[in-house]
Amino acid sequence: MKTLEEAELCFPQLLNSSCRKNMRPHYVFMLNYILLPSISLLTVTLNLLVIISISHFRQLHTPTNLLLLSLAVSDSLMGPLLFFQIMLIDNCWFLGDLMCTSYTVVDFIITSTSIGTMVLIAVDRYVAICDPLHYSYKVTQKRVQVCVCLCWIFSIFLNSLLLKNNLEQPGRYTSCLGECVVVINYIAGLADIFLSFIGPVTVIIVLYMRVFVVAVSQARAMRSQIASFPLKCSVSVTAKKSEMKAARTLGVVIVVFLLCICPYYCVSLTGQDTLFNASSVALVTYLFYFNSCLNPVIYAFFYPWFRKAIKLIVTLKILQPGSCQTNML
Repeated sequence: MKTLEEAELCFPQLLNSSCRKNMRPHYVFMLNYILLPSISLLTVTLNLLVIISISHFRQLHTPTNLLLLSLAVSDSLMGPLLFFQIMLIDNCWFLGDLMCTSYTVVDFIITSTSIGTMVLIAVDRYVAICDPLHYSYKVTQKRVQVCVCLCWIFSIFLNSLLLKNNLEQPGRYTSCLGECVVVINYIAGLADIFLSFIGPVTVIIVLYMRVFVVAVSQARAMRSQIASFPLKCSVSVTAKKSEMKAARTLGVVIVVFLLCICPYYCVSLTGQDTLFNASSVALVTYLFYFNSCLNPVIYAFFYPWFRKAIKLIVTLKILQPGSCQTNML
């Protein structure tokens, strides 16, 4: 029969070198093992619907939707990472040092890519609202594809460089068996915080504040145009309304994104060991990962084309010949 000390260890057979488990109430333990896999499965499923919708239907191959496609890809990859969080919550990593480092690198890359894509979305809406006459010239599918590829490449390069020492010697910073720890030096940490959080978030906020101001002024101008020339201005007003609706929807996506990631980075910046208990840290971590599940839900509320695409996918009508030409708008 195991002693109390052995029951608290990740590897009971290695008394002198094993890490200790995070002992939690039984209901918290069960909640983690039910909630996290459920969120993971839901995240992958919903984002796959977005990926299939935008990839399959040609009418949805727009520059803005290509950015949503990139975001959905990164969010869908975030889903499986939630399974690894179960081990991290218990403080018992059973997959070895190499897998620990690989998991952390992939996590960093996906997070950086998501934030970079949010910046591109903000730029896209900024040009669409603030410079609508040149939007179709400045924002083309080819340019968006190049920007998305550069975003992924930069994220891979940056995070591989930041975690270079950990990749060269996995497990060099662990103090006991079952621990998953990576360490970034002070200068690299500052660079990571600025490039992956402070800089992008500042750009997003500044651009969307500008979009909001211009959108309000355009809304007033449209109302006066409709009052003066109700027939002549109907086409241009409809186009402007469409752009502002897209800006509003993507604005909701960005606000939800910031609300989910800011607590996580604030905890990282202020020092979780001194100001927050383990439950608070776990909560902001859950919120951080849960954001990947929320974006498709927002699309379902605001985008009729996404609701229509889901119906066609679920009923398997996308398997019919010529379904990619379906009118989705």
